[in-house]
Amino acid sequence: MARGGFNPMGGGNMQQLMRQAQKMQQDLQKKQAELNESTFTAQAGGGMVTVTVYGTKELKSIELKPEIVDPDDIEMLQDLIVAGVNAAIKEASDTMEREIGKLTGGMNLGF
Repeated sequence: MARGGFNPMGGGNMQQLMRQAQKMQQDLQKKQAELNESTFTAQAGGGMVTVTVYGTKELKSIELKPEIVDPDDIEMLQDLIVAGVNAAIKEASDTMEREIGKLTGGMNLGF
């Protein structure tokens, strides 16, 4: 192709775009690894149940206040544990979505 001729691919612009895409991919991988190692904590029952999950949405710990343990109302304790786990997983998901969104400019890339 002659110098100054028409280049449908944009030449240097395409290379710059590829470099930007590679940097974004590296930044996304770094952020995802960072978030996967993070922990997210939520409470249920006014702080009676505290649940912590990893960014991978794997359960790390459940803490129960002794006064929440009522042998006559095991169902309430079970419900509070489920609520706490769901809240912690939601916190992890929301944070992951928000942080990845900052890097992608809101593009939904399936992370």
